[in-house]
Amino acid sequence: MAKNEWFETVAEAQRRAKKRLLPSVYGALVAGSEKGLTIDDNMAAFSELGFAPHVAGLSMKRELGTTVMGQEISMPVMISPTGVQAVHPEGEVAVSRAAAARGTTMALSSFASKSIEEVAAVNPKTFFQMYWVGTRDVLVQRMERARAAGAKGLIMTLDWSFSNGRDWGSPAIPEKLDLKTMIKFAPEGLRRPRWLLDFAKAGKIPDLTTPNLTPPGGEAPTFFGAYGEWMQTPLPTWEDVAWLREQWGGPFMLKGVMRVDDARRAVDAGVSAISVSNHGGNNLDSTPGSIRALRPIVEAVGNEIEVVMDGGVRRGSDVVKALALGARAVMIGRAYLWGLGANGQAGVENVLDILRGGIDSGVLGLGHSSVHDLSIDDLVIQPGFMRALGA
Repeated sequence: MAKNEWFETVAEAQRRAKKRLLPSVYGALVAGSEKGLTIDDNMAAFSELGFAPHVAGLSMKRELGTTVMGQEISMPVMISPTGVQAVHPEGEVAVSRAAAARGTTMALSSFASKSIEEVAAVNPKTFFQMYWVGTRDVLVQRMERARAAGAKGLIMTLDWSFSNGRDWGSPAIPEKLDLKTMIKFAPEGLRRPRWLLDFAKAGKIPDLTTPNLTPPGGEAPTFFGAYGEWMQTPLPTWEDVAWLREQWGGPFMLKGVMRVDDARRAVDAGVSAISVSNHGGNNLDSTPGSIRALRPIVEAVGNEIEVVMDGGVRRGSDVVKALALGARAVMIGRAYLWGLGANGQAGVENVLDILRGGIDSGVLGLGHSSVHDLSIDDLVIQPGFMRALGA
């Protein structure tokens, strides 16, 4: 009898991914920085929010759909851009198919293992994410490539200060898989036969390059090659943000905003949306959990631009809490990566189904018929929960 691959929680998906993935790959997904205060607070902060439910007169039907940056989505959950090198042979293509199957958007990282052309081909609701890497001419070239591939929006991520070092140790990540490297990682592979089998069936080895950063007529740089270019690029200004937004001319999200004053500057730069995010706890440690900074930012700019949140979402009730605080939707990263690592495309679909079920239960219990009816009155908020940074 075939093993049932279905899982009922994101926590179980993570446990299965840990058993299936190479320890170094799993460690890279866990990530975090320094002491891990931010990555822990991203999840712990949700536990400080409670619900105030109703018991009668509840709605038999609930509307979970919404729109973000002009795209209609079946529920307020979007795929956040991450690189999935060595997680699964189909990588971001599998994630994109899963997102399309569940009626939501796919945001593709410029550091992804699959090209924008491959990913947008399987999900028409694709956004392309960029870092400020390279010259203005290079940035425009990458942007126009994404537009030609069918990207519906652009996401600019700026919240990265090259923090490194983890108290629990960082995994060994090779620059490329040559013979010497494969021999070095062979013991890990032998301990994870299902991971080896997945790639053997696909007839390929993990590609550690970044195809979306390929120069015209050139070869795709390795992940570390691209990272080196990033570190050597002069840091962007608010004028640079406004310039890139003008060059794109369509829906444009600025990802990584945690301060009210930065949110106001983003409005001045003409962006369509912002993501309240601390880079999943991978950036400047001791930054508060994203959900803590959400409400003050919504109160400051929520009537002018769309506000989404990214960080720590592991269940549908987390999504409901973010929406009640004013987010239009949430973006998920590790949650879908655990699904991908556990069971490929079906695992990502499983995660999205878990979140949808939890959102539906939350909207029902709070006595609403639509996610748009959620409000701060649905929550029990501990004193001192919010962080109005830069207010």
